[in-house]
Amino acid sequence: MTYVILLLAIVAEVIATTALKASDSFSKLAPSVIVIVGYVVSFYLLTIVMRSMPTGVTYAIWAGLGVVLISLFGYFFANEKLDLAACIGMSLIVTGVVVINVFSKTVSH
Repeated sequence: MTYVILLLAIVAEVIATTALKASDSFSKLAPSVIVIVGYVVSFYLLTIVMRSMPTGVTYAIWAGLGVVLISLFGYFFANEKLDLAACIGMSLIVTGVVVINVFSKTVSH
């Protein structure tokens, strides 16, 4: 169940971050509300995950997968370009998350 909650925290963070640009420096109400609610939900869910998973591991997974998902969203839906270095870097992030989850003894399975 911890991983489901972590995944929900990541999704909430991705939604909030995606709405951040649309908020136009918090001058547009609807996207601004999405940003605030999304981050509040994400951080609340992170506190639940941290009851059973170390903070560093939780944050590494949350931040790493969030970066990758936001970058992919930007690429596919916002016409933002990803060069080879960005793709290599993101593949290293995903590899790091896999290594943590498969090999780390600090993660409860």
